[in-house]
Amino acid sequence: MDRRSFLRATTAGGAAAAATALAAPAYAQGKRTLTLVTTWGRGLAGVHDTAQYCADQITAATDGALTVELKAAGELVGAFEVFDAVSAGQADMYHGVDYYFLGQHPALSFFSQVPFGMTFMEYANWYYHEGGEALCDELYSIFGLKAFPSGNTGPQSGGWFAKEINSPEDFQGLKFRMPGQGGQVLGKLGASVQNLPGSEVYQALSSGAIDGTEWIGPWADEKAGFQEITKIYYTGGFHEPGPNLNLTMNLEIFESLSPMHQQIVTQVARAANIWSMSLFMANNSAALQRLQAGGVKLMEFPDSVWDAFGAAAKEVVEEPMGDELYAKCYESYMASLQSSAQWIAKSEGTFSAQRNRVMGI
Repeated sequence: MDRRSFLRATTAGGAAAAATALAAPAYAQGKRTLTLVTTWGRGLAGVHDTAQYCADQITAATDGALTVELKAAGELVGAFEVFDAVSAGQADMYHGVDYYFLGQHPALSFFSQVPFGMTFMEYANWYYHEGGEALCDELYSIFGLKAFPSGNTGPQSGGWFAKEINSPEDFQGLKFRMPGQGGQVLGKLGASVQNLPGSEVYQALSSGAIDGTEWIGPWADEKAGFQEITKIYYTGGFHEPGPNLNLTMNLEIFESLSPMHQQIVTQVARAANIWSMSLFMANNSAALQRLQAGGVKLMEFPDSVWDAFGAAAKEVVEEPMGDELYAKCYESYMASLQSSAQWIAKSEGTFSAQRNRVMGI
């Protein structure tokens, strides 16, 4: 459903719902209940956990003055409807990854993930210290929203395939689930790209509706059960080296909060960033070992495929440059990426290579 038709269909109901939500009962004894919708199915490892962490921490930190009720994908609105629902005032906030909503504005890619783009640390550098936050506010305010970085999975895997990928030509006609600009890259290589919510991926893969999928990484993928369907797993991916998840509020709702409560929401989102990143990193290695022990074949794309990914990614990322705000975000993002990457390569990159050599890792 596109944004305009959604708003036409829901404005009256949304206004009534918003009015009801802001009526006296919601403010009884200075307390409010806020509804949090998500792009995640209930129980999806790591991502749903992060949304629940945000809800629980805001509720606890405000001593219940703000009680956040989480509604997983499909419980109030669908996974791909949360952006419009919060923008229209049908829900107060959502947790999700915003490359699902590039139809709203292509610049949302910079606040979710760009192929061959930023890692978690590089994104934090840009957002908090090199102009990203101001651009985020400028973009999301167009839709009456206020977004906060509130989760990261770390580098995501290349995905699960029904057959091995030995050349770029192997993507021709391949039915593959990958959202965002990463999916657009595969489209340029001839794949038939599917954009499915996480809760629908297992069924699509097991039924043969898709030939492969990316999801997150070893831990979340194992929990999803993809190893039950195929044993071909590419551990390195180009598409999401550090995908940013957002906690996004209706801007009017956020501005109606007290300064203290605004700060609590802001700081909880920041805490969720490191909490979620460490959650995935703490679980991925052991999960990968279990997958391998269970017969999963760990693969790496050949250089010819990586080169094809890179060439197509350059085209995809530069195509929306005719949009003024997109171009503005692009210039800022790329300048920060180049600066951070150069230093990280000379510092952490050198250290990691030498540590792993010396310690035999």
